[in-house]
Amino acid sequence: MKDNPTPGYAGRILRVDLSRGRIRKVSIEHSLLRRFIGGSGLAAKILFDETRPDTDPLSPENLLIFMTGPVTATNVPMSGRYQVVSKSPLTGIYGESDSGGSWGPELKKAGFDGVVISGRSAKPVYLWISDGIAELRDASHIWGLDTYETDRAVRDETDRYAVIACIGPAGEKLARIAGIINDGKHGRAAARCGLGAVMGSKLLKAIAVRGTGGIEVADPDGLQESIRKIAPSIIEKAKRLHDYGTSGGMTSIEAIGDLPIKNWLLGSWREGAERLSGQEMARTILSGRYYCRGCIVGCGREVSFEDERYGRVEGAGPEYETLAMIGANCLIDDLKAVAKANELCNRYGLDTISTGAVIAFAMEAYEHGLISREETGGIKLVWGDPNAMLSMIDKIGRRESKLGWILGEGVMRAAEKIGGISAEFAIHVKGLELPAHDPRAYYSQGVSYATSNRGACHLQSLSHIFERGVTLPDLGFPEIQERHSTYRKGELVAKAQNLMCMFDSLKVCKFILFGGVKPSTLVEWLNMVTGWNMTLGEFMQAGERIFNLKRLYNIREGISRKDDTLPPRILTHKRGSGGSADALPPLGELLSQYYSYRGWNEFGVPSREKVTELRLEEEARFLYK
Repeated sequence: MKDNPTPGYAGRILRVDLSRGRIRKVSIEHSLLRRFIGGSGLAAKILFDETRPDTDPLSPENLLIFMTGPVTATNVPMSGRYQVVSKSPLTGIYGESDSGGSWGPELKKAGFDGVVISGRSAKPVYLWISDGIAELRDASHIWGLDTYETDRAVRDETDRYAVIACIGPAGEKLARIAGIINDGKHGRAAARCGLGAVMGSKLLKAIAVRGTGGIEVADPDGLQESIRKIAPSIIEKAKRLHDYGTSGGMTSIEAIGDLPIKNWLLGSWREGAERLSGQEMARTILSGRYYCRGCIVGCGREVSFEDERYGRVEGAGPEYETLAMIGANCLIDDLKAVAKANELCNRYGLDTISTGAVIAFAMEAYEHGLISREETGGIKLVWGDPNAMLSMIDKIGRRESKLGWILGEGVMRAAEKIGGISAEFAIHVKGLELPAHDPRAYYSQGVSYATSNRGACHLQSLSHIFERGVTLPDLGFPEIQERHSTYRKGELVAKAQNLMCMFDSLKVCKFILFGGVKPSTLVEWLNMVTGWNMTLGEFMQAGERIFNLKRLYNIREGISRKDDTLPPRILTHKRGSGGSADALPPLGELLSQYYSYRGWNEFGVPSREKVTELRLEEEARFLYK
């Protein structure tokens, strides 16, 4: 055990073998840190090394990795996030998700940078971690509880100040769209890629953490002074996020054609967008604002209301993605109904993006006669009906009917089961349902979704914000980019993906970009925390290395250019109204441009020269056997 970890790191990872009931504390190899940083990068390296192409995502052999970053639990603003990485049961390829709240910093303060779970328990258990001590406890009595109930029960048994990450009934029953929920009714979620099902397959109900320790920082005075200078600017520039949350831009998003409407069919829905906006939420049901640990913006929403249709709703309010996917995508403009749906998804432990996608898919299948009323259990599954939507969430979360079970598998598998023309409107990339930003509104988003290592994901590049209002002068984009132009879009997406890999490895919230923080500032903070002397070029190369490592993982799983595509509806269907009425992303041109900039061949495989440049020769050996 090393007694002198690199500043910024606890220096240890907890290894938990559930099959044997064995827990080990393992030191992190110092040589890995500058190459893979932490968070997503370090977890991806572990997953790459310790899983195989024939690893079943729901088998004991798969790993479930929780990882923090070097700035977690330091004074770096907006550093309250953690990463969860595994082979995804939804896509069958590299899977990851991240969450905010307090869980990540609490784990770091408890003395661990991460937790690596392997095996499968013989009975339901939860993991209790407290200031360097870890133990497995029986969870048979809480198996079946929803996530809010689980949070209360585990804190009652451990420590009232413990922070809990857990699964609900959806994860227990292996729904492939199940996520992991932390911080109780505050509803922070590592929701994407079905990682809640991986946790359920291991019979691991929860991980509870309590930490009172601290993390050494190499230059605490310099870090504090840097933060003191920039924090007021972050707060001022991100004021709209504070005031109205992530849905504060709902109406402008609708106006430019970026909002998914009626399963991605329509181009405009102005009045509906107004009813679901952050401004409307602030006027009606908002009860407070939520700050993740270390946050100075407070974009989280807390809601409270009582309604004769939906009962009492109190806790985490819906974010933009939820309002768009469960609301607009299903033609539901009832804000309270979507808030209730958000609560149900949090309690069941469901990804609200994928849930909204599968319900919209089911509504369209019902409209085409591919699903009967008998199969819905008597539910008239029509567009715009909030009761139908809420009933389907119950069925998916409980997996209590054949249709609920099928939809819990995600749209790709649901289309395979339902058949007919349903594959034409199953909107996903590599099995992961599209989030609520339309590639027909931003051309960079098309190549970003197509090449994202976890399937369709806006957060793996955030390239669309550089076509809308944020500049990236540090990386050669000092002006806002034209959203329907192809000029330099391959370069933009590649650089943005590399940068987001660093956000996910440092574990800094990406919304700090809206506060005007530049990549060069992140490098400065990383160096002050760790004592390194990393340059911006080395920083970005580390992000490129991490992105390419994940690509190599997927190539090993059989992914190639044929899979780097978009749903037919996105490529061929002009919506005829709204701010992107006739736009269609020219994916072939964009993809070739992107591959060229990346140093990949025409099949999407990194060249030998690129592999050598990134020092990934060992990881790429399988390419040349």
